[in-house]
Amino acid sequence: MTIAGAGIDDVRSRTFPFPTRHLLSAADLNIVQANDLLDLADAFVGVGRQASKKLDLLKGRTVINLFFEASTRTQSSFEIAGKRLAADVVNMSARSSSMTKGETLIDTAMTLNAMRPDLLVIRHSSSGAAALLSQKVGCSVINAGDGRHEHPTQALLDALSMRRAFGRVSGLTVAICGDVMHSRVARSNVALLGTLGANVRLVGPPTLIPSGADRWGAEVHHDLEKGLKGADVVMMLRLQLERMDGALAPSPREYFRFWGLDRTKLAVAAPGVRVMHPGPMNRGVEIDSDVADDPSLSLIQDQVEMASPCAWRCWPPWRRAWTTRHEPAVHRPDQRPAG
Repeated sequence: MTIAGAGIDDVRSRTFPFPTRHLLSAADLNIVQANDLLDLADAFVGVGRQASKKLDLLKGRTVINLFFEASTRTQSSFEIAGKRLAADVVNMSARSSSMTKGETLIDTAMTLNAMRPDLLVIRHSSSGAAALLSQKVGCSVINAGDGRHEHPTQALLDALSMRRAFGRVSGLTVAICGDVMHSRVARSNVALLGTLGANVRLVGPPTLIPSGADRWGAEVHHDLEKGLKGADVVMMLRLQLERMDGALAPSPREYFRFWGLDRTKLAVAAPGVRVMHPGPMNRGVEIDSDVADDPSLSLIQDQVEMASPCAWRCWPPWRRAWTTRHEPAVHRPDQRPAG
């Protein structure tokens, strides 16, 4: 058997029927489901490194990527994944949709639903948009980020990067640092990493840690040194100035002085610590280039590579769910996603 054939057979052997139609929240996954998805994604990594990357697992299926926010990594990852699995992939953005003419998200969903796609991948600036869309269409929906709410596929690729680096996720101490207030990545990671048995810390200034974060199942630290002490993984978050109402953070220079990650601050972490960032990075604001670009420390490029395999593994488990379309809920024009 060729290496390529072995990789494809490994993927096929790990494909399984997923118990739900949609992937809306990392909190919806139990430990068995999460590990099954990570195992499948791990198999896809090998296929993605082969010269021939095509599989016919989604041949004849139609996937629509519906992105209402700017995206490089996530949209490209889902597009590449769909094409490598032989799906027919359609990319839509807010600029190319009728929403620029006043059409609502629900009307857009109803229009797309009439075209009978098999899967919608959505990113939207409003929290709850993916869940609302899932109620209005007859196909499966994957949440690729909705407002400040969640980004479950990012959490899965982060967990895969950790597992490949350490051989496990359970028992790791993971410090998620920076602008937690506006981060859907932080929320999904707290949920998924907790399910997988990691010890999660949220680290940042009080103005950037939401009230009630201590009830998410993570430790909360407002002192960077204490938050990083003994951490196996340090995940830095982008300072999301575009989502902030008012001055919640100092100038970029002052922010880096107190909260930006450099080698000096990282010295209190555990031996063998690895550094992560969901991207895009603001160099010299939340992370120093010397740390971000050091292959002995950084998993950032690995995270980028894991994005496409993690998008791949989101789809084959849903094939059985696609065999029967579900009638969407009755359209209510006054219903809007929570903002």
